[in-house]
Amino acid sequence: MNWGAIRLSIELALVTVAALLVLGTPLAYWLAYSRRRWKFLVEAVVALPLILPPTVLGYYLLVSLGPESPLGALYLSLTGETLPFTFQGLVVGSVLFSFPFAVQPLVAAFAAVPRPLIEASWTLGASRMATFWRVILPQSRAGLWTAIVLSFAHTVGEFGVVLMLGGGIEGVTKTVSIAIYEDVQMMAYAEAGRTSLLLLGFSFVVLATVYGLNRRAWPLWPAQAR
Repeated sequence: MNWGAIRLSIELALVTVAALLVLGTPLAYWLAYSRRRWKFLVEAVVALPLILPPTVLGYYLLVSLGPESPLGALYLSLTGETLPFTFQGLVVGSVLFSFPFAVQPLVAAFAAVPRPLIEASWTLGASRMATFWRVILPQSRAGLWTAIVLSFAHTVGEFGVVLMLGGGIEGVTKTVSIAIYEDVQMMAYAEAGRTSLLLLGFSFVVLATVYGLNRRAWPLWPAQAR
């Protein structure tokens, strides 16, 4: 079993989740409470990775982050390095590819917070920021944990974007999904089977965690209705 690839996948997932929380939480708050008519366009862009083939997204990221592109050239001038086929490039791709898995649970959780609680906080003189930290976020714990768990798991299991943007450089961009693919290519089926079984168990734990969080958050979950 390629423990180096597993360790790299976990590291990538942790960095990606941190970036998604920083970038996705303000956007989720805006999507939950904004009344802009064109909000649906932002929602469509956020959800695009759900239906876009990973290889297509990976291709566009490879082109847009390459040294010949404006963004890639700017990064090259600032750091002296390129983004494709680097860990930093994988982080960018992973954040974009996992964005809906973080934003959508947060939007649902924020929107489910009872409006009277928010208005009561405002009436007591709390600012919108204070209301978010003291009222909305504590009431959205289950959605927050769901976003974290789903984003982490989705990043660990990435394949198409990682393959297109990072290849399979050992210790740099070779994640666990790429390791399985290469094992199969080399007909090392026993090794691929062991790693796949590990991911299967991990996926089950993730789903059980998400459903468990939802049950505790919403007592009227359909499975408990009588």
